[in-house]
Amino acid sequence: MSIFCLDVGNTHAHWGVVDGRRVLAQGEMATPALDTATLSSLLAAQPSAGIALASVVPKVTASIQPVLLSSGRPFYHLQHDTVKGLGFDYPTPAEVGQDRLADCVGAQLVAGAPAVIIGMGTATTVDILTARGYAGGIIAPGLGVMTRYLHERTALLPALDPAALLGGPAIGKSTVDAMRAGCALGFAGMIGALLDGVCSELMRQGLPMPKVIVTGGAAVYLPASWRDRVSHEPDLTLIGLAEAHRRQFS
Repeated sequence: MSIFCLDVGNTHAHWGVVDGRRVLAQGEMATPALDTATLSSLLAAQPSAGIALASVVPKVTASIQPVLLSSGRPFYHLQHDTVKGLGFDYPTPAEVGQDRLADCVGAQLVAGAPAVIIGMGTATTVDILTARGYAGGIIAPGLGVMTRYLHERTALLPALDPAALLGGPAIGKSTVDAMRAGCALGFAGMIGALLDGVCSELMRQGLPMPKVIVTGGAAVYLPASWRDRVSHEPDLTLIGLAEAHRRQFS
């Protein structure tokens, strides 16, 4: 059964038509471009048996929810108090972003527990999934934030496209190469330090080494040496949304 899944983030909105773990179609747009007319056209072009929403932008949620509710398809809004089969080992589940909850549901489906999910979007998020459910996380700057900050907060450093970070030297012989080295190596080093700390803490608690899942657009900037350390699931949020919808209506 295919589900139209919509993940509204601070910068971009991602959509996909998902059947189980298969993403049949997908796309993205800038979040400010997601208005009611655009969404109505998109829903008309993408038939499905149901609709699932995760959003971290309340203003956009309020704007588009009437369109989703009036679609005639079973509609599900993933929230901390509507998600089934996840559980929380966390005192304030209402604070956890809906996209991160979807990632955890997706991780249950593709990896099981324990698992560590690293989301690489506007922010870098690390979420921990155990047999008891969502167990906490970490929020750190994303790669785009790092590159923009250097340009916006200094007088002489140029803007740097994150896509230009791959393949640069470890020691810069120009301002741009120095920035590339700092952002690329620094970003990977930050991820490594966060992951080492989380894994050490879980093992101190007597849990086995967790599976590590990486998702989000900036995952391509991790070094090749990480390929054996993590599993890359670019559509984890969409898969988790579809699974959460299935649990709600099954």
